Amino acid sequence: MQRLAPGVHLIALQPKFAINAYILGDILIDAGIRQSAAQLKQALQHIRLRAHALTHAHPDHQGSSHALCTHFGLPLWTSQSDADAMERGDLTHTIPTNIVTRLQGKFWTGPGHAVQRVLREGDDLNGFEVLETPGHAPGHLAFWREKDRVLILGDVLVNLDFRSWQTRIKEPPRLFTVDHEMNRKSIQRLTALQPEVVAFGHGRPVLNADQFQRSVQALLS
Repeated sequence: MQRLAPGVHLIALQPKFAINAYILGDILIDAGIRQSAAQLKQALQHIRLRAHALTHAHPDHQGSSHALCTHFGLPLWTSQSDADAMERGDLTHTIPTNIVTRLQGKFWTGPGHAVQRVLREGDDLNGFEVLETPGHAPGHLAFWREKDRVLILGDVLVNLDFRSWQTRIKEPPRLFTVDHEMNRKSIQRLTALQPEVVAFGHGRPVLNADQFQRSVQALLS
């Protein structure tokens, strides 16, 4: 577990940094794939948690949500769009349909689970503002703490080249992105915040604001 800022910790799931979960105070953000449950239970066993929230309901972020909410007795919080998907246990409208996503759905997706709170733009999570950032998924959310400019951006961007496995800021693959152009608008919105700590759903965090801005500008140019 890596401390990124006061009250903010990263859990890099295996293989390391391929998929990430976060703790914001006493709230768990994201839950990896279905097979991540044992690693997350071990990492969280001595932490008093209050709730579990999702950036978005894709199989590599909600896979262990049901197991963890059941094990730790946590309420699940999602966007409105993801609430419907999570409760049905059917993520098909949250992600494009192709052979890769069908395989992910078969092997990674976790069971459905009741959602106790719907998160909306402007809600507060332990000092983090909820931002609606659709594109990669219809109900995608990011979490922003302005006082120290910490951004948890889910999969609006990734810091991992999935082909070479090298650290590199990239747009999420179109294979897994519902609306590429809308996601670009979300990238522009989040970049304009000028974050100093940027935490991704995939890849290592970026702790250098200038590096982040340069990388995104090059990406979108």
